[in-house]
Amino acid sequence: MILLDQKYQELKNRLREIYDLQSVMSMLSWDQNTYLPQAGFKSRSNQLALLGKIIHEKETDPALGQLIEDLVPWADKLSYDSDEASLIRLVHREYQKAIRVPPSFISQFHEHIAQTYEAWARAREENDFTKVAPYVEKSLELSRTYANYFPGYEHIADPLINESDYGMKAHQIRQIFGELRDQLVPLVDQITSQSLTDSSPLLQHYPKEQQLAFSQYVIKKLGLSPQRSRLDLTIHPFMIRISGDDIRITTQVKEDDLSFCLFSVIHEAGHALYELGIHPPYDGTPFYDGTSSGVHESQSRLWENVIGRSRGFWEHFYPRLQQYFPSQLNHVSLEQFYLAINHVERSPIRIEADEVTYNLHVIIRFDLELALLEGKLEVKDLPEAWRYRYQSDLGITPSCDLEGVLQDVHWYSGMIGGAFQGYTIGNILSAQFYESALKAHSEIPNQIKQGNFETLHNWLVDHIYRYGSKYTAEEIILKATGSSLTIQPYLYYLRKKFGEIYSLN
Repeated sequence: MILLDQKYQELKNRLREIYDLQSVMSMLSWDQNTYLPQAGFKSRSNQLALLGKIIHEKETDPALGQLIEDLVPWADKLSYDSDEASLIRLVHREYQKAIRVPPSFISQFHEHIAQTYEAWARAREENDFTKVAPYVEKSLELSRTYANYFPGYEHIADPLINESDYGMKAHQIRQIFGELRDQLVPLVDQITSQSLTDSSPLLQHYPKEQQLAFSQYVIKKLGLSPQRSRLDLTIHPFMIRISGDDIRITTQVKEDDLSFCLFSVIHEAGHALYELGIHPPYDGTPFYDGTSSGVHESQSRLWENVIGRSRGFWEHFYPRLQQYFPSQLNHVSLEQFYLAINHVERSPIRIEADEVTYNLHVIIRFDLELALLEGKLEVKDLPEAWRYRYQSDLGITPSCDLEGVLQDVHWYSGMIGGAFQGYTIGNILSAQFYESALKAHSEIPNQIKQGNFETLHNWLVDHIYRYGSKYTAEEIILKATGSSLTIQPYLYYLRKKFGEIYSLN
């Protein structure tokens, strides 16, 4: 037993080294996406490639593999829910995956992605996809190569999806998305055929510094610790964890649109609350991470939309918002503001989309990813395929590449495949989790009206956050809600909320 304890401690020490190196890589990535001078991109790509190679070598070290194998029989005798058994189960799975991928591939991939991000930033400035298209072709080639390190898949996207949403497969997501699309397209048609609500209160001049200050005020009230997090500016908003006590969120400010910065900050704060709610002793272990992109997105979308766009939320916050922007909002009633932030309109930009149309943006991207991987769509034809799907699904045509294929960072900062499905899975789960929280604590809506988010936050910590990645997404969903993932609570939520706003049958 003493020998096993020693081996387990050695395993944790090795895992801590990997964790710390990953933290350094996160810090470099955050810097690259925020304040790195443009001339520094070349050096940064070399640094990230080297770090990626070192991390992969440590993750695939035969000595680590032997430690894990020595501990598996011991772990099998422990309670399934024990931290020790769960950690060994997780690292065994991840080790078996990591050893299939050559270190040379990891180094090549990280260097390529750093260069691709730079090319994407330039392409956005010039509004020209052709400037980054060769990099995307290489990314697609590398994504297929990665998938083929895991032969026996049902669909070439499955190993890529597995990276962010463990256990899910392309055919499952296609089925879920197909059912959701069948419900959303007629719902969008029904809403947009009416007189649209007025979003003009949001489209005035809102100075940058006041927007950032109010956003900071809101997320502090939601429970985001300013001692453990910070907010910065970037092209495309994101959250990144440097360590358990150092979470970075970013946003972009549009001075002619109040909603963009505010809701992107609440969105990224939702991600941060998840990470900051993980059981503190897990810091430095593989547990200190979200269990899947879908569960992670469920928290950003829950706080951004289910809570942040609710009438009760603004019964508390709107008087304070008017104090920040008196000339813009003193003549705008709470009801007018509530209707403005829940305005439904066909639009080209995903991160600016309303709750009803948003998932159609994601479904389009997911379908295009699969078509690229299957070889049914060439990279050079991606802008045109994008325009076609937007016209057929949303009834609009993007006016340029910046409104189309260049708008999202995902295909320019990682693999192609598995990048987008988490957003819609997260939307579905946001309603499913919130429904379960309300069953346990029916007083939550009234507390929100008072600016009290403690009961909801504590429920999320107890049922989701504290576990980190100790359990799989499927296990977390079952533990928290008593059922597997289902779209019904989400459809009920959308129809109830927007049925009241738009007087739907």
